[in-house]
Amino acid sequence: MRTIAVINQKGGCGKTTVSINLAAVLAGQGRKTLLVDMDPQAHCALGLAVPENQLNRSMSDILRAGLDGSLAFADIAWQITKQLDLAPSTMELAALEQELASSSDKDRRLLQILSTIEDEYEFCIIDCPPSIGLLTFNALRTADEVIIPVETGYFALQGSTKQEATIEMLARRVGHTARFKVLATMYDVRTKLAREILAELRRHFGEKLLPVVVHFNSKLKEAASFGQPITEYDPASRGMQDFEKLAAWLIANPPTPVPTNDAPPPTGTSTTNRAAELVERARALSTRTAELTNKLSADPDVGPTIEPQAPPHATLVPTGDTPANNSLSQKLNKLYGVRETNHGLLFIQPANNRTQKVSIAGDFNRWSPTATPMTRDPRTGVFQTCLPLPPGRYRYRLVIDGQWIQDPYNETVETNPFGELNSVATVDQFYQLPEDL
Repeated sequence: MRTIAVINQKGGCGKTTVSINLAAVLAGQGRKTLLVDMDPQAHCALGLAVPENQLNRSMSDILRAGLDGSLAFADIAWQITKQLDLAPSTMELAALEQELASSSDKDRRLLQILSTIEDEYEFCIIDCPPSIGLLTFNALRTADEVIIPVETGYFALQGSTKQEATIEMLARRVGHTARFKVLATMYDVRTKLAREILAELRRHFGEKLLPVVVHFNSKLKEAASFGQPITEYDPASRGMQDFEKLAAWLIANPPTPVPTNDAPPPTGTSTTNRAAELVERARALSTRTAELTNKLSADPDVGPTIEPQAPPHATLVPTGDTPANNSLSQKLNKLYGVRETNHGLLFIQPANNRTQKVSIAGDFNRWSPTATPMTRDPRTGVFQTCLPLPPGRYRYRLVIDGQWIQDPYNETVETNPFGELNSVATVDQFYQLPEDL
């Protein structure tokens, strides 16, 4: 089952219109589709003429029950057409966040529930609330891809960058990477402002902006007021054509599977760019980084270097008071952080008995907290890895036992959209792994 979350923390952008009509078009093409309403406003049921007084059970009930066996998904699902089912919402969903606050699986309830029926549907469309909270977290953890509808108006343009950055940050926090696409909605080609804003969206988002738009179309609003999807209300309308184009693009361009926290990426996973491919291949180099460390300790001038500075409170890992240990400690202390070598970017971090896992998340691996693990060298007691990357400027953060931090040994940083610091490293030349790797 391919799951698409439709998310925007700003209301009035056409989010529910997109969810209902995209689901209806996919179902109309013979693809078994499930529409999940995670918005307490329950507009999906309203837009599909499901009577509110007959909604005895809804998403709030099954999310509350989880997998305890007291409620099956079929108990809440409504059949809208032969190929389209709706999992409706009610206002009770608004209170669920507080009820589940202490549950260990509070952000995985939706994922667990949908996993029980994933063989029954080809597509699942999730309509999310216009806010960022536990309900949206559940949708992000579940989704293979995210569509962010952006109205082609001035204020929507001003907030679109923050919107995308916020959702991507939340996806990283829950440890799940999904494909993000921006969809221009309510586009009125007759106005100069709409044309200029669409051009600006293309300039800013590039390939992240979907190549189709949803035009301003009165038939879409009329269809919602009559409780019908556009496929039933006016199949010859411009709105119908737009959603057919959107569905066709999504079918022709499925997202590329990416690694998550739940499982390591499989061997030979395809990647969408050269940098990501090199990161995958660099894993094989982890067992050889001890040799590289020895070389650098003996000759610290190998290759151009990004000089790391150890904080004054840094402690040295090797134990003992012998001159040899002290000398090694000094060398390692200078090597902590990141430097460019003849083999690529070398990352080295000190370790202690409490640290179990260290990895690197950056723009070179789609900010995955598990795609680039660092290997602990038993001789020196440090975590290290070496990445051969194309020339460029890369932002990254360390993930130490699940906690995201900046690299304390790299003074080159920049502020990210969330007020935190990303560490920065630069590659000046292209590095190619040997063919035998």
